[in-house]
Formats: sequence, structure tokens, C-alpha cells
Amino acid sequence: MDKITISEVKSEEKTSGLQFFEGRIQAGFPSPAQGEYADTIDLNRALITNPASTFCARVIGNSMVDAGINEGDLLIIDRSITPHDGCIAVCFIDGDFTVKRLAVRDDGVYLQPANATFPELKVGECSDFQVWGVVSHIVKKV
Repeated sequence: MDKITISEVKSEEKTSGLQFFEGRIQAGFPSPAQGEYADTIDLNRALITNPASTFCARVIGNSMVDAGINEGDLLIIDRSITPHDGCIAVCFIDGDFTVKRLAVRDDGVYLQPANATFPELKVGECSDFQVWGVVSHIVKKV
């Protein structure tokens, strides 16, 4: 089972704005640049809605690669978001943390990997299980 390390986002940490390009950047055919570096953006404010309930975790393993979550990616996890069927969540199960897609079915809750080489895991009635939070953003290094 893939594991992740959890760390708290501290709201008192200093933040600094990055230059923000106001125009849109084409992912298709190039177009003339229309914007300028007119402002700054604070990524903490842009990505974190509820600082008091938000944590970050670095991914270890490759069970979620088909969902665009790769080893080394940084997850932003919001504990104030109510978990629901189909969401990607950080879960604590039987002593380990894992990130998986939740599947809520008539016969129980399942943790679904996004990699065909990993099996789906049914949460057993006797399992020590808790959804720690819902993944709201993925920060990647390219």
C-alpha cells in the first residue's frame, strides 16, 4: 500500500507573492502574449480555502498515477470537505495513511487505486478506518 507523510499548513508562515501573468497561456497553438506581469499571486491564498483544516502530504508510491498523482507530488488536503463517492481522499486504515478514490456502494466503502496493477480494497467492518481529508489540489514538479 502506498504511504504518504502528513504535515500541517501553518497559517502564520510568511507568504510572498509570485509574479502573476494576467493573460491566458495557450496549451494548443501559440498566440501572441496579451497580458503582462501586472500583479502577484499568493499560492497559499489561491490554493487553500480553509488554512486551519488544511494539510499537505508528499506522495510515495504509484497507485494513483492514472489520476495524475505521481510519487513526489505534493497533495493539498482539506479536512473540512465532506468526503463523497468518487472523491480522492487521504485515508487512515489499520495504522497506515493512503491516498485513494472513495467508492461508496451498497455493500460498503472501497478504496480504489488509479493504477490497474493495484487491487481495490474493501474497508472491512472491523478495520480501523477514517477519512482524514479530501485532496483539493495536486502540486507537481515538472
